[in-house]
Amino acid sequence: MKFSMLSATALVSLVLASSGSAETLVVNSYGGPYEKIIRERIIEPFEVKFGIDVLYDAVGSASQDYAKIKATGGRPGFDVVVMTASQSLDGCKEGLLEKFTPETVPNLTRLSPAIAAVAGPCGAVHEVQYLSLLYRKDKLQKAPDSWSALLDESLKGKIILPTFQNVMAAYLMEVLSVANGGDLLDNVEPGFAAMAKLAKQSIGFEQSSSVMETYIKDGQVWAMPFWNGRAQLLADSGLPVDYVLPKEGSIPLVTTLNIPKDAENRQAALRFVNFFLEKTSQEAWVTGYKVGSARTDIDVPADIRAKQITTEADLKALLLPDLGAVAMRLSAWGKRWERDVVAAAE
Repeated sequence: MKFSMLSATALVSLVLASSGSAETLVVNSYGGPYEKIIRERIIEPFEVKFGIDVLYDAVGSASQDYAKIKATGGRPGFDVVVMTASQSLDGCKEGLLEKFTPETVPNLTRLSPAIAAVAGPCGAVHEVQYLSLLYRKDKLQKAPDSWSALLDESLKGKIILPTFQNVMAAYLMEVLSVANGGDLLDNVEPGFAAMAKLAKQSIGFEQSSSVMETYIKDGQVWAMPFWNGRAQLLADSGLPVDYVLPKEGSIPLVTTLNIPKDAENRQAALRFVNFFLEKTSQEAWVTGYKVGSARTDIDVPADIRAKQITTEADLKALLLPDLGAVAMRLSAWGKRWERDVVAAAE
């Protein structure tokens, strides 16, 4: 459940003012199932190990949290925040986030160098998801294994696509570009051409992932692109759905822990980031939230390993765009999306 920005900020301030001598840490992240899992598997063990009280702030998306960091000059009222590699790169460039080193966060050396590099020195990668193809098992006669399955005549009017405001749209276009002979940045003509064909198949576009999933829940949509962590939650809920990583590949959603540059409880924040990257913490997180990890030395059950990014081979199979270069192209790509993709659906 989300609180309003004002009430949550007031609540955190009130608790801080009334707290005793115990060291305190404010962690900003997400609500819903995410909050329940992070409290049980990460925060409570951290509090027991270090004797630090954690105040949990579930307000805001990653982009909203970064906007707050910018507005306050790096002192937003929380000490650790969960964002993505994109905000990590922007925050580092603008000098608003702490730069991590192996001396301040020793477990950074345990992460895959390739994935860690995607987020830059200000983002500690604690979770890896990927863009999957989610489908209804009770509607499709055969499980798809390729993005091209979305173009099958049987799925006409049975798929939904993200708007360009959802980063999923740019990533899908890039994946289809590579799958059709283009690349991730400079030759994306094949990607836009493929997206125009997909638009003709779709019933429309939605910005929010939470809204997109309502279409597949009620059966209006039989297949769509979706982050695999959320897809797994739908499968675990009992809905007749499953998801695949298509054979042409996928782009990961790299999620990071960040510390604003003027965080009040910096030392406790660094301990929390390092603790979250511990082998046992990563195992607890991957098995609880059903996502992948940038640590390839973790031990997880075979059924989870089969669906998540947990090995060096898994990581090497992903397409890794230069997110800084992507950011520079998003404005032009967004205009082209409206002209070539949205128009094709009408």
